[in-house]
Parts: sequence; C-alpha cells; structure tokens
Amino acid sequence: MLDAAQCRQARLARDARFDGRFVVGVTSTGIYCRPICPAIPSKDTRVRYFDTPLAAAEAGFRPCLRCRPDSAPDSPAWRGTRTTLERALRLIDDGALGDGSLSDLCQRLGVGERHLRRLFHDGLGVSPKAYAQYRQCLFAKQLLHQTTLPITDIAYASGFRSLRRFNDAFVTRIGLAPRELRRSAADSAHAGQNGEPLTLWLAYRPPYAWPALRDFHAGRAIAGLEWVGEAYYGRHIRWDGARGSFTAEHVPQRHAFRVRLVLDDLRALSPVVRRIRRVLDLDADTTTIETHLAGAFPGLALVEGLRLPGIWSPFEAGVRAILGQQVSTDAARGLVTRLVEARGEPTEHGHHFPVPEAIADSELDELRMPGARKATLRCFASWYAEGEADDDPQAWTTLKGIGPWTANYAALRGTGAPDIWLDGDAGVRRALPRLAGADPARGAPWRSYLTLQLWSSTP
Repeated sequence: MLDAAQCRQARLARDARFDGRFVVGVTSTGIYCRPICPAIPSKDTRVRYFDTPLAAAEAGFRPCLRCRPDSAPDSPAWRGTRTTLERALRLIDDGALGDGSLSDLCQRLGVGERHLRRLFHDGLGVSPKAYAQYRQCLFAKQLLHQTTLPITDIAYASGFRSLRRFNDAFVTRIGLAPRELRRSAADSAHAGQNGEPLTLWLAYRPPYAWPALRDFHAGRAIAGLEWVGEAYYGRHIRWDGARGSFTAEHVPQRHAFRVRLVLDDLRALSPVVRRIRRVLDLDADTTTIETHLAGAFPGLALVEGLRLPGIWSPFEAGVRAILGQQVSTDAARGLVTRLVEARGEPTEHGHHFPVPEAIADSELDELRMPGARKATLRCFASWYAEGEADDDPQAWTTLKGIGPWTANYAALRGTGAPDIWLDGDAGVRRALPRLAGADPARGAPWRSYLTLQLWSSTP
C-alpha cells in the first residue's frame, strides 16, 4: 500500500509507473484523476487519495474526462489468486452477473451469498452487484471515448441488457449521461462501425520490456494462428462462441498498445479486452515486482519491465504444454502447428485454435509423438469438452500424463498466475547458478517473474 507522501510525490511528478495504483480525488471539483493527469495539480488541502477508482466513486467523486481513469492499467495482478474474492472478481469481470444471478455465482464459488457479500464489503466496500455495474460503466466509458460505436451497441457490449438500464446506471456511477460524454469525446473517437476494426488504447505502467516479450512470442508463434512483427503481436481468438482476431501494436511513447480488434459478437467484447490485457500482462506492476526480486536475490541481474508471455486460454496453454513435454521449443511449435492446421477451424487468413471436441474425437494421426502422450491429450480435451475441467491448471495433475511441470507451465502462461516456480524446467535448472545458492522461495509471491528472468538468461 502507498502512503500519502508517496502518492503526493507521484502525483506532482506525473510518474507513469504509478498509473493505476491509486487515483486522486479533488474535493473542489468532485472528480478523480490518474496520477498522470495533465491538469494543473491541485493543492494538497484539496486532494484525497484512493486505492481504486471504485473507492473514489463510492466516496462521491466522478471520473475525469481529461485523463480518463477508465483507460488506466488495473491494480496489481497479484492479490492472492487462490482466494474466493479473487475468483469472484474474475468471474464477474467475465460476465457472471450479466448472464446469471448472485446465487448462481455463489454456487460456482461454493460459498453462501451472505459470505460473499461480506467478502466484498470487507475487501472493496461495495456489494458484488455494485462492483459489477461499476466495471461495466467504466468499460462503456472507454468505448464512448475511443470508438464510434452506437450507444446502444456500447450498452450491449458492456453487459447491459437494456438501454434504459445502461443510461440509469451510467448516470448514477459516472455522473454524466452517455450522450453527453459522447459529444465531449467526438473529436478523439476511432473506428468501430461498418465492419471496420475496433481500435482501443490499452495502457500499462512503464517500464515494459517489449523486445523480450516480442522475441519470446516470435520463437513460439504458430503460423496461421499468430503473427509477430517488430512492434506488434496478434492472433485469431475465440471466446464463448464469439470469433475474431486482434493485433496489438506497441506505442512506447504513450505507455500503451494500440489494439485493432475484429469480433463478430459485441457481447464478448469486455472479457476479450480483459484477456488481451492478460496475454500482454499489461496490469503487472513490474517496479514493485523487480524491487522485491532485487532484495531477495541481491546479485541477480534483472531485465527491467519483463512481462509474462500469455496464451489465450487455459485450455490452449494446456494443449501446448502437453505437446511441449520432453521436446525442444522448435519441436513443440511444429506439433502445435500441425494440430492447428488439422483440427482448427479455418478462417479467411488462417485457423482458430482447435476446440476441445475436435481433439477429443480425433486419432491425432497428424502428430508424430508417443501414443501415451496422444492419449493424455485426448483425455484432457475430453475433460474440457464434457464441461468437467477446472480452469485452474493446478487441478489437472489428477489426469494421467499431466505432471507438475505441465500444470505449472499452463498456469503461468494460460492464467497469468504470478507465483509459479518452474523448478523442473531445463532452462530454469541451467540458470539456477544465477541465484548464488539462494532459496527460490524467497521470490514469492512473484516466482513466475523470477522464472521468466532466469529464462531470459538461458540461450
């Protein structure tokens, strides 16, 4: 947690490394801003600091139209990923309360409604529904600023089922009517109509080691599924029946990626954007992470701004991890490429990654690998196809042929888990001398980033 002196220093310096870690409430105007807001800084006596935009909103402040807090990076990714509250936040962000009731969510979490309400009250100071509605409104605000989508489509894309409910919620949570905000944002809107790609700006906290992330993806990119260039990464995507593609171009001057996105169902837009953020690890606070690692391992040379190289889904990460067992990176990429070409759904310019059913029902004759590994892959795909799979890879080790390395690799890349230690990985073992005998456990809760730092030093 940051204290008031740290927040003041970051605010006055407009330090982008603190963007998204707190917001500034200005009592004289009733608005809250990002610490990088270009407006003239207010006097200390007129300022209040809040850990999250939600806390500022609950205190009666509305978001600044100039610095747009809805465009800031989210809070640090690691908040205890095994807690019920964190699981609830992820499910709500993916639309659990838009498509279902609070009781349905509680059933998925295995807790009672009273307990979940208490967790939200103690952790965030609001109810689950208030949290969900505020997130929906912030995403809608981003679309109003950055796109020319009709307001009705924005309401739909943000998870609202009626325009009236959207307008009421937006006025309550944001303090303006959507049409007022659209008029103020008209000059800065980007494409998003008539079949054109939707263009969004997704911010991060610097530093960001783009060359390291780009090269990692380039060495593992699957032809026809992914594309990587000097300043961009893109791929075909699928989410809950929706299909599309995105290309994320790094724009370091803005501490952001310009994302061009094509999607055939706007209902999936919000979770798709959040997943793009995870794939690019945009919400990591690398300054905090690397300060911790430097203290835990004083002699360890660190790559500044290193990010976790995400894979689109836990299922895809699991398939790629199984195909990568006991083979080189190039051999694993060849196996995945053949699987995508043979079992993936064709697109105009390539293929989508195969759905579980396409793998579960196949003999996988296109893959030259041991029969036992094919059986593991089919079993894993069947588990997903039948709806019995857990998206937490740590639960996969009950399946024959999936050991700790496979589950951990899938967790690191498929869910963005920040505290995975890949002790069984050959590259990590070769780089262990860099720790000078220090216990890797000292890297918790950031051992995924420690793993990546060690990979970065391995030829």
